[in-house]
Amino acid sequence: MYKKILLPTDGSGYAEQEVDRVTKLIADDGEIIILAVAGKLTSSAFQSRKNVKKVNEGLLNEAHEAVEKMVAKFDDNLKVTPIVKTGFPAETINEVAESEGVELIVISASGKSGIHRFIIGSVAEKVLKTAEIDVLLVHNN
Repeated sequence: MYKKILLPTDGSGYAEQEVDRVTKLIADDGEIIILAVAGKLTSSAFQSRKNVKKVNEGLLNEAHEAVEKMVAKFDDNLKVTPIVKTGFPAETINEVAESEGVELIVISASGKSGIHRFIIGSVAEKVLKTAEIDVLLVHNN
């Protein structure tokens, strides 16, 4: 049993399959950290700052909604901590895992990208290659 598990989510239906696995792996007094990472655009010659700001606000709102949706799937008797960060998903997942003292990252093979189910999603692949702790890759049905 793990005392602290990180469950990244992008709000996709695939991420919901991880709830059952996490519930079986968490210690009775353990903590589940639900993380959503919002990307952040920067303005360029082709995009106004106002438009970029609006897009970034939308991305951040989506991340908050994804975390809230995932938190609601767990029983109230479990300690679940929501976190929303801005950044590059794989790098931010690993940074949060390290800073929070996580023992296991549970991540689905693919998410919003719609990648064929036999191919590991790019974020999951990067996490697998760069994480310094155990990673459980959940196969999508």
